[in-house]
Amino acid sequence: MIKFLPLGGAGDIGASCFYLNLGDSGIILDCGMHPQKTGYNALPKLDLIKNLPVDNILISHAHQDHIGALPYLVQQHPYIKIISTPQTRALAELTLHNSVSILSEQLNGEDKLKTYTHEEIDLLIRTIDYKAYGESFVIGNSFHQSWNPVKAVFYDAGHILGSAGILLEYMGKKIFYTGDINLEDQILIPGAGLPPGPVDILILETTYGATDSSTILSWREEAVRLAASINKIINTGGSILIPVFSLGKMQEILATIWNLMLDGKITTVDIYTGGIAEKISRVYDYNRYTVNRVDPEFEIKSIPQKDLYEVDRIESFFKNPCIVLAPSGMMIEGTASYNLARHWLKQSKSAIFTVGYMEENTPGFIYANAAKGDKIKLPGTETFEEVKCTIEQFRFSAHSRREELLGIVKKLRPEIVCLIHGDLPAIDWIGASILKNFKGIKVHQAEIGKEIYL
Repeated sequence: MIKFLPLGGAGDIGASCFYLNLGDSGIILDCGMHPQKTGYNALPKLDLIKNLPVDNILISHAHQDHIGALPYLVQQHPYIKIISTPQTRALAELTLHNSVSILSEQLNGEDKLKTYTHEEIDLLIRTIDYKAYGESFVIGNSFHQSWNPVKAVFYDAGHILGSAGILLEYMGKKIFYTGDINLEDQILIPGAGLPPGPVDILILETTYGATDSSTILSWREEAVRLAASINKIINTGGSILIPVFSLGKMQEILATIWNLMLDGKITTVDIYTGGIAEKISRVYDYNRYTVNRVDPEFEIKSIPQKDLYEVDRIESFFKNPCIVLAPSGMMIEGTASYNLARHWLKQSKSAIFTVGYMEENTPGFIYANAAKGDKIKLPGTETFEEVKCTIEQFRFSAHSRREELLGIVKKLRPEIVCLIHGDLPAIDWIGASILKNFKGIKVHQAEIGKEIYL
């Protein structure tokens, strides 16, 4: 009997964490924080497994919504074995250290959780075992007399550096967890690889399940559209703010813009980046020959960049046209992109370009859906502000389109599909489409705390 218990990331995007009970072995897939929640509420429901066997955790990639709660899991289960790809391990060292002070501030006064330190993160990172893509390894509870081994393999998920889909094999049953998966090439990271089918159980992300794919151009087609808009702003003396996630989106958008400059498709101006993204870019460069890359010869450090955090006066961004890539991607209150955007709003010649998915309850969603002349009210403010700058939405997706998700189902031919990592409209569309197009497949909508027996 296989038991699947979602602890987070079900009916929502954030705090991805899924428990699998395979006989005597307890295996967790990811353990993330919810980016739109704070403190204890941002964690997966780890209390649900406090009396269950917990032996291993496999991490699909190093985004905070998939790895951010790992230190709290280790507090509760100090002997758990952690396994990821080598690249995810290297990135986790950066992202988990970066989150220490943020989470300590959020948890101030909460007695439910013990905050962790940089020293504890160093120790945690040293305990992470790592396996390369395609390398078969055995996990599970080898101390139990009736132990049946669980075989595992990581497959390149095409989402960010080191991201992995995870294939598990237990007593003849194959389970594939997609994690965040992208089948299309980006500028740096090529599209995902899949295991040979069939599998018995597919745990499938649904991020873009409710999104009409005709609104999502290919990366290179969207780059052409971006170039036209950049030129329009720069050629009239304006500057452009682009909110990005420090891991993944920053590197891909930076490379996209630089390639457009090299090709003469946009005017060459100063590009501002900074913060943890610079260290992450070094990891991308270091691993350019160790994993699949669209162009392994290309190095991010070859791109001329200025540090946005070394700019003393906001007005400096508007003296000469420039492009600023600032975290966070969803413009969460208190981040660089949030703070800068409030100044950009007042600049009639300048623009804010959003380049990815925005949760509805984030400041980024408010910005992305505003237009020049609108009045918007942001979290943490008391008054409405007029939008004087240009605002445009672009979609540079690191997730598969909904038809591609159905293509995964077609290729892997599972008997059972569990739908995760999407809002309810996304899950409904994918679920209904599977039932319509693939006869005999049983579909489950994952719900936090609801056990599914597979």
